[in-house]
Amino acid sequence: MNQNKPLIAHLSMFGACAFWGLMAPLGKDAMTHGVTGIDMVTFRVVGGCILFWLTSLFVKHQHVPIKDKLMFIGAAIFGLLFNQCCYTIGLSITSPINASIVTTSMPIFAMLLAAIILKEPITGKKALGVLMGCSGALILILTSAAHVDAKVGDIRGDLLCLGAQFSFALYLSLFNPLIRRYNVFTINKWMFLWASLLLAPFTWSHVAAIDFPHVPQRTWWEVGYVVFFGTYLGYILTMIGQRTLRPTVVSIYNYVQPIVSVTVSILTGLGILKWSQGLAVILVFGGVWLVTKSKSRRDIEKMKEASR
Repeated sequence: MNQNKPLIAHLSMFGACAFWGLMAPLGKDAMTHGVTGIDMVTFRVVGGCILFWLTSLFVKHQHVPIKDKLMFIGAAIFGLLFNQCCYTIGLSITSPINASIVTTSMPIFAMLLAAIILKEPITGKKALGVLMGCSGALILILTSAAHVDAKVGDIRGDLLCLGAQFSFALYLSLFNPLIRRYNVFTINKWMFLWASLLLAPFTWSHVAAIDFPHVPQRTWWEVGYVVFFGTYLGYILTMIGQRTLRPTVVSIYNYVQPIVSVTVSILTGLGILKWSQGLAVILVFGGVWLVTKSKSRRDIEKMKEASR
């Protein structure tokens, strides 16, 4: 069984990122045929909460002290509410191609926040990676600002999707010790519960106003995909992968998302890939690769100890 763990971890990460890559065009299509970005966020958060609490009934129970339950409120705000609200509403405005390209910038934000909060060193390779990644994001934003075609992108949606990545990177930096104490189901059942309690009072009236009889059946299948595969199963698979694979290896799988999303978006006519977006992909991918390949503070300390 232990011999199969690396293979299972790699397949889990590939599956999660493929699900997320497909979620962009499917979610975009659903949000142009009967549901809005606010509706989709509510379905994701509340649906995820129900699924994780139901699953927790069949897995080993973990005791969570009151202090940690309250800490999960902060984790839910940055890891779910801000992240999912910004990304889903941003996706409803911009193209699925732009949204998926922007998601690969998360390791860059994580590196910057780790330098500020965790005092991780910024090497020359990391600095170059950040510069390349920021250049790619800037090209995307300027391209979107110059067009009014939603298939090319919208600057408002691009910035919201960037904000989603920043929020999740902040969640990883601030709540990493809390995340490591519990299994995937304990973490997510509490995070999704708090997120639902905080979000639903403000969005439920919006969901209730949906003209349900006139929403196409295809839209509901797409919403179901976003909730089950893009949220519930995606979160489980990525945490299975993270428990076995090194963070640098996990980060490389970010590249799967835009490849899937771009391919499906072009084939279905939901997006158009322009030369400027292709250049942005190269810069963002290259920046993420440099950031993930550079040494962490722990790596540097190990090298110092080995040289003594």
